[in-house]
Amino acid sequence: MNCRHCQSPLRLSMINLGTAPPSNAYLSEKDLHAPEVWYPLRVLVCETCWLVQTEDYAKANELFDAHYAYFSGYSSSWLGHCERYVDTVVRKLALDQSSLVVEVASNDGSLLQFVKQRGIPCLGVEPTHSTAQVSRDRGIDVVERFFGTELAHELIRNVGPADLVVANNVMAHVPDVNDFARGLYHLLKPRGVVTLEFPHLLNLIGGNQFDTIYHEHFSYLSFTAFNAIARTNGLRVTNVEHLETHGGSLRVYCSRAEAIDHQVAPSVDSLLQHEQESGITDPRFYIGVQSRAERAKDDLLSFLLTVRKEGRLVVGYGAAAKGNTLLNFAGVRSDLLPYVVDLNPAKQGKSLPGSRIPIAGEDRLRTDRPDYIVIFPWNIATEIRRQIQYVREWGCRFVVAIPELRID
Repeated sequence: MNCRHCQSPLRLSMINLGTAPPSNAYLSEKDLHAPEVWYPLRVLVCETCWLVQTEDYAKANELFDAHYAYFSGYSSSWLGHCERYVDTVVRKLALDQSSLVVEVASNDGSLLQFVKQRGIPCLGVEPTHSTAQVSRDRGIDVVERFFGTELAHELIRNVGPADLVVANNVMAHVPDVNDFARGLYHLLKPRGVVTLEFPHLLNLIGGNQFDTIYHEHFSYLSFTAFNAIARTNGLRVTNVEHLETHGGSLRVYCSRAEAIDHQVAPSVDSLLQHEQESGITDPRFYIGVQSRAERAKDDLLSFLLTVRKEGRLVVGYGAAAKGNTLLNFAGVRSDLLPYVVDLNPAKQGKSLPGSRIPIAGEDRLRTDRPDYIVIFPWNIATEIRRQIQYVREWGCRFVVAIPELRID
């Protein structure tokens, strides 16, 4: 396999998680009577541009289909993040009723709803019908397509170029990063701005966040690798900010390279230097990722086996893609974890891919009164603890497996 950005041969392996089905391919009752397709899940590192990436097996249209079940609006902390972002960027860019905002991978409209509330014209681009329809129900126009250079040119003809393009947590989902970045370039007005958010590779490795690796994520981005992709495709990075979302993310601001009136903030060179000093461009930096992941897997298995021997009940909370990576890597099935609770009705009544663990509604917690709840979306564990704090009434304890097993 060659690098999806610079086409250099890939030889350096970062981690091998065995095989797994796509992490968002939740199973209906009918699906349980049919086989699943499992793909190898191995991550390689390009030693030329330092883009970290999965091996290609599944195509994007197989992973992001009409029944895609991830709806970002079920997280109150994410909604708050979106509203704060809109407040900030509207003020910073002086956006008004004469502006155009386009969000790529707009999901269920969680962010664009705040743009629309301010009377600013906006458009979503979202390939999954299930989430796009929720946006439309909110009165947001959505183009139901995958984004790239071709669609960017169509949008310019139909609605005009954008003052702001938002691309949150989508760059990792894109198989052709160059076509995607070129599309962002073309969609911008000459002085337009694009902002992108993505989990930071330094946090993934430093925080043992290997469960964020799954087939729907084609790339795992350092700022070094992203900067190279942007520069190759006509974009200039003008600022970068650190965020707490998704276990530690970056928000990157870009303009067209020829828009020289956009000043480059000191944070850009500072982060590039920090990554260089951290070892991003040294193959030795990626040694140890595998062993740390295996230790976390073994600790979770030991805990579940001990609890079963003690006759106590442990269930999961959050049918998240990251939880599916962990459960399938560890080989956990319903004998050790009888069900996982999730607030999303689109997931309830289905089963997790691979492990085939049932997904239940929150009412099961009050009925069964479990002794332990394993929180799989650890990035919003604080929000979940507050939401179901009533389980403390019967002595239930919370468990988080990443970066290491913690029980409280």
